[in-house]
Amino acid sequence: MRILHTSDWHLGRSLMLLKRHDELAAFLEWLIKTLEERKIDTLIVAGDIFDNTTPPTAAQELYYQFLGRAARTCCNNIVIVAGNHDSPSLLDAPAQILRAINVYVVGTPGKAPENETIILKNRSGEPQGIVCAVPYLRDRDIRRVLPGESVEDKASALIKGMQQHYAAVCEAAERLRQQLGDLPLIATGHLFTAGGIAVEGDGVRELYVGTIAHFNADLFPPTIDYMALGHLHAPQKAGSREHIRYSGSPIPMNFCEAKQQKKVIQVEFAGRRPQIEGITVPCFQPLEKISGSFDELTGRLAQLVGADSNAWLEIEYTGEMIVANLDEEISRAIAGSKLKVTRTINRNSNALRLTGDNTPQSLEGMSEKDVFEYCLKARNVPEEQHSELKQAYQEIISSIVENDANKE
Repeated sequence: MRILHTSDWHLGRSLMLLKRHDELAAFLEWLIKTLEERKIDTLIVAGDIFDNTTPPTAAQELYYQFLGRAARTCCNNIVIVAGNHDSPSLLDAPAQILRAINVYVVGTPGKAPENETIILKNRSGEPQGIVCAVPYLRDRDIRRVLPGESVEDKASALIKGMQQHYAAVCEAAERLRQQLGDLPLIATGHLFTAGGIAVEGDGVRELYVGTIAHFNADLFPPTIDYMALGHLHAPQKAGSREHIRYSGSPIPMNFCEAKQQKKVIQVEFAGRRPQIEGITVPCFQPLEKISGSFDELTGRLAQLVGADSNAWLEIEYTGEMIVANLDEEISRAIAGSKLKVTRTINRNSNALRLTGDNTPQSLEGMSEKDVFEYCLKARNVPEEQHSELKQAYQEIISSIVENDANKE
């Protein structure tokens, strides 16, 4: 049995005002060819199919067109689980219809563990493997809120709830395995494991508050033969475990990811031992961040224009000289080329000194966490209160994200 593991498509994504539709369509076209060329039996998509809970019509069309085409390839089974960016109910709505073409969608955790177990079959209807299709687990899915509990209590309860959920689903899968034979057991997840590598500014939301971000890979049941994870955008192992992998996003989601080598992961089973191979995803739209003095910026722009590049650019000016008409100068430098500038950040140190304080000149480049930390300092909040206030703020952000997911 041969599996292809991917995640974090983020259909409907934009980069500033530039739409990523064509880029994502090119990736899905490549993915169809890869399924056929590599004779893939099962495709697993480990969450964040869409970029938000109310994806535009064009993004939904791209999704369903892909599923229709993929179901007509040699791929016998397609397993899709929700991520934290997805609307569980939007994914679940057509789930029963999609099963007719062997597309299995799990948006919401099942009330019974058996609802998250899927038997993978070949064209002859013979079982090839079992999937524990666990979607993103929200706070309310895995724990009860208790009055007076501390931050540490909440984090501990979340970790315990996740561990128990995986244990229950894997136990159900193990019962199936006893009936069907010694088949490979694959599990999915959309979470942040301990030691996971995220790039600053990569758009990866904190999934849980407290120390839940440090869910240890050792807590997954040992019966799992391969763990297909989503959420982190860089392909990587979890906890140095060969069989627990993040496929990463197939395209760079922003300029912080521009230099990442994007991949999907092929997993081949002979018995229950997985043979794992990373497959490089082509670059469909180059991104480049240019940072430096005015001469350095214009020099690099001239190189790109000369190379007939079609890159999307983020430009950061860090020189000492004040350039009042920076945007106009950059526009002149790329006039007539295929280059597109998404934004220009002016970090001129002289301009900052003129303010006489450390007040940010704009909110560009600052995350909501950065802004909150700046406000704490600006209001002279005692340092010893920062940790608790940041924790409360993160809980509010997490609550907003979950409420967004429930608005249908």
